[in-house]
Amino acid sequence: MRALLAIVALASASSVEAQARCITTPEAEAMTLVALPDIIQQTGIICTARLPASSLLRRTDSEFLARYRDAADRAWPNARAAIVKLSDPMIDSLLQSEFARPLLTAALAPVLVGRINPADCGTIDRFVTQLAPLPPQNTAGVIVTTLRYFKAEKAKGKAISVPDLPLCPEATR
Repeated sequence: MRALLAIVALASASSVEAQARCITTPEAEAMTLVALPDIIQQTGIICTARLPASSLLRRTDSEFLARYRDAADRAWPNARAAIVKLSDPMIDSLLQSEFARPLLTAALAPVLVGRINPADCGTIDRFVTQLAPLPPQNTAGVIVTTLRYFKAEKAKGKAISVPDLPLCPEATR
């Protein structure tokens, strides 16, 4: 538990230097990939009463979720590097522990999933079902692109609730 608290404290450093740091799109996608299996699983739990047992969100032993777990395993080194980049180099040794990733995702997923309105479960299920044929990396890309769009809209003054992930500016296309 102390390791989790140390990781969270270091990862949420609020110094001016930490605020100037940002993560690239590939780093944000790696962080997203690492969190997605737990987010999918937690969403299925929240939506149990609203979705049929055949829903991808409710099937914890599915090939769908296994693909996301495999992608999360592959993305962990890049996600870990992004977390270190946003916090403090000292955190890297803490993140080397085999317990760090499960602790981080177990702490993060409920925070994100806790915002889900059960009335939205059907829409979320349709969204996940439509994204299911894509590789998990593409889904992470869709999520990060959407986050980037919402952050831009919020910067224009729109009333949008969006996580404050410090994304580096991207070159205009």
